[in-house]
Amino acid sequence: MSYLVIQGLEVQTPDLKEIAKLCGASRIDNIGNNAFRLHDCKTKNGVAEYCAKAKLDFAFVPVPRKLSDFRLLVMDMDSTLITIETIDELADLVGRKAEVAAVTAQAMRGEIEYDESLRRRVAVLKGLEESALERLYTERVKPSPGAEKLIAAAKRARMTILLVSGGFGHITERLKTRLRLDYVRSNTLAVKDGKLTGELEGRFVNADGKREALITARDYLGLMKEQIIAIGDGANDLKFMSEAGVSIAYHAKPVVREKATYCFDYVGLDGLLNLYA
Repeated sequence: MSYLVIQGLEVQTPDLKEIAKLCGASRIDNIGNNAFRLHDCKTKNGVAEYCAKAKLDFAFVPVPRKLSDFRLLVMDMDSTLITIETIDELADLVGRKAEVAAVTAQAMRGEIEYDESLRRRVAVLKGLEESALERLYTERVKPSPGAEKLIAAAKRARMTILLVSGGFGHITERLKTRLRLDYVRSNTLAVKDGKLTGELEGRFVNADGKREALITARDYLGLMKEQIIAIGDGANDLKFMSEAGVSIAYHAKPVVREKATYCFDYVGLDGLLNLYA
């Protein structure tokens, strides 16, 4: 027996009743704006297919838990915590966004090796004024829907929040301050004479680097896997997501959706709060 959370941009009553019938739920509770909990579900048959057709997110939660039962929240940045891919937007400032975005998309789908894709994309930025990073942050960096609500709730639940990103410290450090994150791990763009060199400094933060950052935080805090929630969207997030007791594919690529505990295709990041109210 488990309960089922149904949520979306708009949940129609006929859809909710049909889903309840499919899973054999005994009761339906309204738990928020366009979010419902169906109790004592007896089967999962047909629910995924129906929700895909109705454009609804669903999650079978086997054991009732609260957010405070978790101690660590680990999130990707680009297209997860924030709405953009920062490297694509930087490339836009030098007139090469389409070229770089195509490589980013291939890397996020797992079609090309991440480190090589990052080298190729960063090389495009050679000669860009360092001040463009501040312009990017000010003009284009916006938290994803529900991000600030989720982070505030995680803080109230006394969770530690770690941001792991293949993006750049110029952005992650600002987000750390703005959103009161505990830790960040990201790449560092090399700068010389006020301009980007087209290279990175130090070790790449790739899929392995993200996973290592999670493990370092986990071990420092003395946590078990079951106390960790991870959220990501691209193939380079799979390694750190696999170290969490609960993983969320947020508006993610198919390769990520296939392996995550739950998928959020329509709701914002605060949809997580409806799973563990």
